[in-house]
Amino acid sequence: MKILMATMSMGIGGAETHILELSKELKKRGNEVWVVSNGGKYNEELEASGIHTVWAPLHNKNPKNMLKSVKILKELIKNEKIDLVHSHTRISSFLLGKLQRRMHFPYVTSAHWTFKVTPLLKLMTNWGEGTVAVSEDIKEYLIKNYGVSESQIVVTVNGIDTEKFSKNIDYKDIEKEFSLNENANRIVYISRLDESRALVAKQLVNISENLDSKIDNLEIIIVGGGDSFDEIKQKSDEINEKLGKKLIVLTGARTDINKFASMGKVFIGVSRSALEAMAAEKPTIVAGNEGYIGIFDETKLEKGIETNFCCRGLEQSSEKRLEEDILELMQKDAKSLERQGAYNRTVVEKYYSVEKMTNDCEKVYKIVLEKHKKA
Repeated sequence: MKILMATMSMGIGGAETHILELSKELKKRGNEVWVVSNGGKYNEELEASGIHTVWAPLHNKNPKNMLKSVKILKELIKNEKIDLVHSHTRISSFLLGKLQRRMHFPYVTSAHWTFKVTPLLKLMTNWGEGTVAVSEDIKEYLIKNYGVSESQIVVTVNGIDTEKFSKNIDYKDIEKEFSLNENANRIVYISRLDESRALVAKQLVNISENLDSKIDNLEIIIVGGGDSFDEIKQKSDEINEKLGKKLIVLTGARTDINKFASMGKVFIGVSRSALEAMAAEKPTIVAGNEGYIGIFDETKLEKGIETNFCCRGLEQSSEKRLEEDILELMQKDAKSLERQGAYNRTVVEKYYSVEKMTNDCEKVYKIVLEKHKKA
């Protein structure tokens, strides 16, 4: 098929990585794929995989940008004879919903997150003819808040490329770039550092001096960029200066996430980042703005799957719990950490493969295409 993906941007983020991996797998399966967005760092990888990238200003609600985007989308769908359209963000879904009423193309949307719900925003939300939800709780959110029919929704996962994310990744260049100690007891945290996502990064910085006094040869690596980056960096620089050493390293936004996921003794993060580190066989503390699962093991599997490793609805993260869990992991022997990491990878392989994610999406595609065939 000829499939069009639409999203706000292809910058660094969980939904963007989901689109990247889905598009690459669909291409492998013989489809021709276009990704329409405001651009971003992942466009290069898309193009290297033989996927078409098309620019459209889908990144905000500016009326001029929205009108321009509609024109670009309309011409692309018509000229390339697109077989199916798959939208991943509220703005693109709204615009494509308007176009679909006139052009009647098969239309699918994905829900990657929960949105703020107001009467006006409800009017601007379109869930297509078939909907992919990335977790069970998002499915319930769609049914409760938007009245989406349960029969229209297929629940999928954040598919992880287990070849790209593994314990065998070479990260020597990263150690050299940031002058890191190759024998360090290293904590790695990865997330977008926006105010809505940076709570645990701030907590980690706040407890860093306590951790340093209890863990020999400690390094804390914080990977990501966003509107809280400068605040976190300033506090980190103050701590580093006070201690007279580089305890905390902030890298900014990166695309070589697989190298950072592989280089820590302990990983801290949420959602896709946590799963990527688990694929790399890292002992993982699952923690984010929406809640706290803690040290992931067999007892936390149900909570992880229920919330798509986003911790929605769970107890909030605290500096005390975070410090306790980090110290517990750091004090474990190498064999225990190795067993924990190996279990984490089996979870990803069983429940979170790119193949499963793509199969789930194709299931929705077939449902919607069958509706059009009957019509």
